[in-house]
Amino acid sequence: RGGTEIGSAPSSSPRTMKKSREDEMNATPEAAMNPRGTTESLADLDSDAGLRGDVSSLGSDSEVNGFANGDQKIDKYGFVGGAQYTGELQPEIPPEVLRQRESKWLDMLNNWDKWMAKKHKKVRLRCQKGIPPSLRGRAWQYLSGSKVKMEHNPGKFDEIDQSPGDPTWLDVIERDLHRQFPFHEMFIARGGHGQQDLYRILKAYTIYRPEEGYCQAQAPIAAVLLMHMPAEQAFWCLVQICEKYLPGYYSAGLEAVQLDGEIFFALLRKVSTAAYKHLNKYKIDPILYMTEWFMCAFSRTLPWVSVLRIWDMFFYEGVKVIFRVGLILLKYTLGSSDKLKKCQGQYETMEKLRGIDPRYMQEAFLVREVIELPVTEREIEKEHLIQLKKWKDTHGDLKYQPPPRLHGAKAINEAEPHSHKALAQMPSIVIHSPPVSPSSDSSSNSKKKDKKSTKEQKKEKKKLEKKAGKVEPTANGSATDETKRILKDDQYATQPVDIAEDIKQSMLIKDTPLQQSELSLSSEGTEQDTYL
Repeated sequence: RGGTEIGSAPSSSPRTMKKSREDEMNATPEAAMNPRGTTESLADLDSDAGLRGDVSSLGSDSEVNGFANGDQKIDKYGFVGGAQYTGELQPEIPPEVLRQRESKWLDMLNNWDKWMAKKHKKVRLRCQKGIPPSLRGRAWQYLSGSKVKMEHNPGKFDEIDQSPGDPTWLDVIERDLHRQFPFHEMFIARGGHGQQDLYRILKAYTIYRPEEGYCQAQAPIAAVLLMHMPAEQAFWCLVQICEKYLPGYYSAGLEAVQLDGEIFFALLRKVSTAAYKHLNKYKIDPILYMTEWFMCAFSRTLPWVSVLRIWDMFFYEGVKVIFRVGLILLKYTLGSSDKLKKCQGQYETMEKLRGIDPRYMQEAFLVREVIELPVTEREIEKEHLIQLKKWKDTHGDLKYQPPPRLHGAKAINEAEPHSHKALAQMPSIVIHSPPVSPSSDSSSNSKKKDKKSTKEQKKEKKKLEKKAGKVEPTANGSATDETKRILKDDQYATQPVDIAEDIKQSMLIKDTPLQQSELSLSSEGTEQDTYL
């Protein structure tokens, strides 16, 4: 389509890892004056002064990046500022609704195999509604299959973590750490706990997949995972994203991303003809605007609440959710003639895409549009074959052959069989029911049998009454004096009478009053008849 050759990634690609912080800070004065959350880098600290300062105002990881007065409010997601800070304006879900959703998700997670085999559509519906915050990390592990992957590789992460790693990659990773969510409490401090764990995860991946190494776009993905789970679980979740959801995205050359860019542009023609014609007119290749969207799964673009909702759906439905989000943003940003009047050129259009109207990224609007947009994995795979054929005709075979892409949790669950043990949650809060003793079992059984014996006793009583005459009741309906005397003499007469016939001898405890009562009631036939 002219313009930048698709085979060469532009300089704005996330693969430009060796870009210095000075270049980034000197890019545009406007960017330095108007920080956009995670997309901007914090100013350099004065030599060692910041590192030697007290870092206690906001917990263990605070203050080092300029938050020294302790007056900043932390939102419920951990942000102290930036574009993704939600503040107190975010509407809260009623506690009773949240508890109900948590109960449903706990049931699903505890019976994951059954739900994915028979009720997977219900799982998808609940992911679309949003995973409860308290269970989001655990749910992502189950949806991505990383829980099973970790159980199949016990001790692997610890082994990799102890390895030294490639110094070339380690130097690049270390320089990128401060750029990842600098306004989040986990990653505020240089060398704090969050940055240490992020470093461990990214280093471990370069050792686990040395042929891929490290890509800068992996850092925000790993950082989002770290906000919801420990380092080891986050590592295996990152592995699943790189190998199953977005295979080849982080390899050298970015061929898989460029190929998906062509797929994305072809789908845009069906979703918004106006946006397609405009981008084609000014020769704006998809790689110029969709690279960060796709490689970072919109974690650096959308408001944080929208990021979490999109990720909930992404883990179940796969990459088609990423395609849908991008298509919706282009449709509502460039999809009409009125909106295109201010975009008369490549520069104006790119500026428009860098500053998308917040209304189109708002949680309720975006989630609804993503659910309703009819772009399926079948269309994506069909277009993938078409674009792959065109790629081979113009560029030859792909230099890196990624594993096949799996579209979401159901496909991963079917492709990677596992045992029920691999899904066991450890550690977990388990409430055990009180143990049932044999005596309580026998007592419950005896109650059932007592009902039968009572019926038999009534029949026997009728027969005896015909022969010996009916016992006369007193005026107030109580038993006769003779009956009262017998009941008073036998203090255990309130126990079931026919226990000896219904309960096995092995279930009785020796030398108990119950056994003594059994002997006394069965020793004399006349005594038993009189009692009856």
